[in-house]
Amino acid sequence: MLKTREELDAFRAQAAAAYKRQTQKIIICGGTGCVAGGSLKVFDRLKELIEAEGIAVELDIQKEPHENAIGLKQSGCHGFCEMGPLLRIDPQGWLYTKVKVEDCEEIVEKTIKNGEFIDRLGYSKDGTVHKKQSDIPFYHKQTRIVLEHCGRIDANSINEYIAIGGFTAFEKALFDMTGDEIVDQISKSKLRGRGGGGFPAGRKWTQVRAQKATPKYIVCNGDEGDPGAFMDRSVMEGDPNRMIEGMMIAGVACGATEGYIYVRAEYPLAVQRLRNAIAQGEALGLLGDNILGSGFSFHLHINRGAGAFVCGEGSALTSSIEGKRGFPRVKPPRTVEQGLFGKPTVLNNVETFANVSSIINNGADWYLGYGTEKSPGTKAFALTGNINNTGLIEVPMGTTLREIIFDIGGGMRDGADFKAVQIGGPSGACLTKEHLDLPLDFDTLKTVGAMIGSGGLVVMDSNTCMVEVARFFMNFTQNESCGKCVPCREGTKRMLEILERIVAGKGEDGDIELLEELADTISNTALCGLGKSAPNPVISTIKNFRDEYEAHIYDKRCPAGACQKLKRIYIDPELCKGCSKCARQCPVNAISGKIKEPFSIDLSVCIRCGSCIEACAFHAVKEGK
Repeated sequence: MLKTREELDAFRAQAAAAYKRQTQKIIICGGTGCVAGGSLKVFDRLKELIEAEGIAVELDIQKEPHENAIGLKQSGCHGFCEMGPLLRIDPQGWLYTKVKVEDCEEIVEKTIKNGEFIDRLGYSKDGTVHKKQSDIPFYHKQTRIVLEHCGRIDANSINEYIAIGGFTAFEKALFDMTGDEIVDQISKSKLRGRGGGGFPAGRKWTQVRAQKATPKYIVCNGDEGDPGAFMDRSVMEGDPNRMIEGMMIAGVACGATEGYIYVRAEYPLAVQRLRNAIAQGEALGLLGDNILGSGFSFHLHINRGAGAFVCGEGSALTSSIEGKRGFPRVKPPRTVEQGLFGKPTVLNNVETFANVSSIINNGADWYLGYGTEKSPGTKAFALTGNINNTGLIEVPMGTTLREIIFDIGGGMRDGADFKAVQIGGPSGACLTKEHLDLPLDFDTLKTVGAMIGSGGLVVMDSNTCMVEVARFFMNFTQNESCGKCVPCREGTKRMLEILERIVAGKGEDGDIELLEELADTISNTALCGLGKSAPNPVISTIKNFRDEYEAHIYDKRCPAGACQKLKRIYIDPELCKGCSKCARQCPVNAISGKIKEPFSIDLSVCIRCGSCIEACAFHAVKEGK
């Protein structure tokens, strides 16, 4: 156990030397996506083959390291999820994509033993093989601060985190700065909460520091509930100590001795790695009582949420930690005054805390060099949908959608036309082609009725029905409503019923206006921020794609051809041979005609099951928009 600052510095020097002695580092992605793709089997096979060659393998930094040892590591998410499982080779910086167990022997023989790059495992684009990870277009245009270590270090090792400079910011905050100086740096950096609202972190910390009531608490919101979002999960899985260090610094600044990490139970790997990081921190004396002999104590606890979306809201989250039902409450008082257990509480999300150590180490001016004037720094986004390169990215605030989608994301899949992108999850909005050059920052997005939210970006092409998109998000929000207030509980239910009628071809005149009226009522009267923002996807799709709503309601047609109940199935009389096979296969007798003459379909009876299309040997039965 480390008892003084000097002992920590000596430990760091020893760990850094041992880290450098690893002549080669094989870093296998151990994030949830790659694990599902079999990356741990690749890890086990490589370990077996390397040891069979008589080469020393180190799974963690050793006190007495082998000379010329190979470091075999499980990292967190590398980000390039589309190409997983991923394997990085350092010091060359090479990246292998879509690695399989059967590739391991060749990797050992050619790369590990002879230093050769295997072209077929490299990322290839337009005939060019990119050996280095930094040269791949997906990574080349990113600026990784929060995700700096994800995919680069062993996610299970606090020793490795310390070896590359981990906890230097905490050490600086603990011994070289006052609480006021720490809060001042966070305030000057203009760091804004990355959980959705963009509230200045420094203002929260200042308010909690000023409170007289004790004890005080530091709470990390890891309850990432937006569909398609996995930024916080990737940080907790890939660099848990970075987030923990940020919480510890907040504890020093605000005088808090207890911290809580609220993470959803659906993130078992994140929970496992957080527990591991906390246990290692306690074993080293970096967590617990009288840390490094400073007199400062800090204890961390993990609370697993049951998957309620509303528990992403601050007051509902703290109620859940307390063992109560996750209900939001009326404010004031604010969380900074009466939060967890009724005491002053700093509540920030994972990504916000993960920014703190870099700001303390490098200074507020350094941080202000990234992003925009009012939204400095970077933002991590989960890039999903109809796009070539899906995955986890990090870019400076103010980067445009065009840069993200077409440069980093590689453009639309299968050459399709870009239609829209849903940003901010169920609380966000749909942006269109006219917004492609809009800078992504907190304030600019508000001007078009959108928000960054936690950072989900779902890209959609021309085959996407925007009414169905609105129905999907409203269905999610309605299911996740806590039910405490009438506007959210009943209003979202009514909106969902209308949207379901519309996509089923039963829309009526006045439905659009009724949706707008309900949306206005909910956004103005719901109890919490999640309820107030619930209608956003509906309002934005009506605003930008009103013609699609009108086509569904008045023409009983889905312009994208995506709504099952509105698909138009017809028989081409030029191709129909009158064999009657389609009619015999129809489960609802919607097809009629005479043998050896063209048959026809009664669309008022047809259930659009497609059995007639499959049955026709002459391709006469077709599907149209």
